[in-house]
Amino acid sequence: MLSSKKIAIVGSGNWGSTIAGHVGEKVLQLQDEYDQRIVMWCKEEILDDGSKLTEVINEKHENTKYLPNKILPENVLAVPDLDEAVKDADILIFVIPHQFVKQTCEELKSKVKQDAFAITLIKGFYVDEETNELLLVSEIIKSTLNIPCLSMMGANIAKEVADKVFCEATVGSRDNRHSEIVRQLIDRPYFRVRFYPDVEIIEILGALKNVIAMCAGFADGLKAGFNTRAAILRLGFREMINFCRLHAKESSPDIYLESCGIADLIASALGGRNYNGAKKMAETNRSLEDIEKEDLNGQLLQGPGTAKEAYTFLKGKNLLDQFPVFRDAYLICQGEVEPKQLLENLTHHPEYSEK
Repeated sequence: MLSSKKIAIVGSGNWGSTIAGHVGEKVLQLQDEYDQRIVMWCKEEILDDGSKLTEVINEKHENTKYLPNKILPENVLAVPDLDEAVKDADILIFVIPHQFVKQTCEELKSKVKQDAFAITLIKGFYVDEETNELLLVSEIIKSTLNIPCLSMMGANIAKEVADKVFCEATVGSRDNRHSEIVRQLIDRPYFRVRFYPDVEIIEILGALKNVIAMCAGFADGLKAGFNTRAAILRLGFREMINFCRLHAKESSPDIYLESCGIADLIASALGGRNYNGAKKMAETNRSLEDIEKEDLNGQLLQGPGTAKEAYTFLKGKNLLDQFPVFRDAYLICQGEVEPKQLLENLTHHPEYSEK
């Protein structure tokens, strides 16, 4: 008899806790195929009342810091030790800030089953300092842990997923067996998934949309009109597509119309974390670091880090003038130009020079 497959969630923020709860409920319907315990790695934190976050999650079945007022299934177990969390896991779901991927993978080196596979829900990437080429989270996981890695991105605001509000996601996979497992674990009537082989493009789109969502936030904070804000989204989305094509050619242009593309951008630009942080920056002139600390309960914005990496990549290829929205987003985050510069530069966008 085949042993049941074990699942580990690497990360426990609001999205990590949400997906742990989502998968935790689903495996209860698949008892013959999956271990009923979902182990979630939770980097230990001491809360304001002196209690440990992992103990609170396991006793109250609620991540009171990052996903408050949402009850997690009792089969989700928070574990502060990374090695213990992934021990004997067949499926690893990575949901941590992209800044910590390299370090986390190094700690897991040679500690993951050889026949396991991973799926990244992480929105961000690096630029290789030596080659100036993109270094994606899926590639880091694959090369460091020596296991296959899929990607899943989409318009998936964590609180709404936790509330079982209808949503969809796009999965990048080139292995039919892995695709079927992900479908079993994720697909539900209120959370539908579609599959493409473009692991990397799906992942890049998920990272880039945070930068354009910030630009939408800057514009809203400056009280720009709806027409202007729509132009920022259109031009930004065009830059996202062109950026992806610098890395790889898509299997089908339809992928940009999937949840990982236009839908994720729309959701993030209507009220996601990066949008709200950028809006507050434009309204108050406070730094993004201060906004993260004071307004976002210590959660990190992914947009500024991705803006920096995108700027580095484009500068190395002498393409900054072809991607002015990405260029200005980074300069605003760095405090080198004011948010209003983004609006003033729109009229000079290179797309208007094309015939």
